[in-house]
Amino acid sequence: MSTSIAADPGPEISVVPEGDSTIARSQRQLLWARLKRDKVALVSLVVLVLLIIAAIAAPLIVDVLGLPGPNVQDGAALDSFGQATGPAGVHPLGVDGLGRDIASRVIYGARVSLEVAFISTAISVVLGTLLGLLAGYFRGWVDAAISRFTDVLLSFPILMLGIGLASACAIGKGCFGGALKPGIPVVILIIAVSGLPVITRIVRGQALSLREKEFVEAARAVGAGHRRIMLWHLLPNLIAPIVVYTTVLVPQNILFEASLSFLGVGVQPPTASWGQMLGDAASDPTQWWYMLFPGLALLITVLAFNLLGDGLQDALNPRKRK
Repeated sequence: MSTSIAADPGPEISVVPEGDSTIARSQRQLLWARLKRDKVALVSLVVLVLLIIAAIAAPLIVDVLGLPGPNVQDGAALDSFGQATGPAGVHPLGVDGLGRDIASRVIYGARVSLEVAFISTAISVVLGTLLGLLAGYFRGWVDAAISRFTDVLLSFPILMLGIGLASACAIGKGCFGGALKPGIPVVILIIAVSGLPVITRIVRGQALSLREKEFVEAARAVGAGHRRIMLWHLLPNLIAPIVVYTTVLVPQNILFEASLSFLGVGVQPPTASWGQMLGDAASDPTQWWYMLFPGLALLITVLAFNLLGDGLQDALNPRKRK
């Protein structure tokens, strides 16, 4: 009696004829081929690449454009009443009420927004994937404990938690012996906690389904341990949903950071942040340039991430074979 053992499907391979030859394309090549057909996603990708380059090279760009630093206060740029002035001369996007250049602060604000979004998203995705894999693979009491933990996190009003934590850490030496103080570390912690439960549930649901597949049974039959099955058999098949959700989570985190900074409990002055700039502009609606340009930067960034996420979701759809 012979027994056939199913194998891990591994990466998707597509074989397409090209003239007299046959070309085998890997899953990465298929992804790129599908993504190239989505012009909107490609434009969004280019916009995001340029934005990341601008954030990394912010000091160089500001210097090349001949702009003052983001915290340089130019009293001469204010009007005769000491009020902010609009776009003119060496300040192409105007200045704020302290005489700081808006263009320079928008460029540096991209660095803060992307730093917070990327770090907090990475923490949420790594921890959420780990917890989701453990819950979905082992089930039983492990699944119950992790599920109740995510339920507790979901029960917190995150915005109120952020305000409370930032306010509490502003007293004395901060929280945890001074390890946490109002600013970027607290914002990253709050945003990472808010994204953790959802990614955990997504990965758990996928892992529950995959653990019953034939290739997992085959791996167990040849003596593979739990860690090998999770890392080498389950995790590669979870890459697609994780990538898609990550592209959704990043713009959400950018908006979350902007919301906290807008309320004054996020990134602290004088560090430039788009949300903080919008919060300052709200106090004087007549300074339209102070609200318009950081608002446009926030809008374009979030829209580009969302459009790229839609394109990746279509490109990673297993039903599309061409």
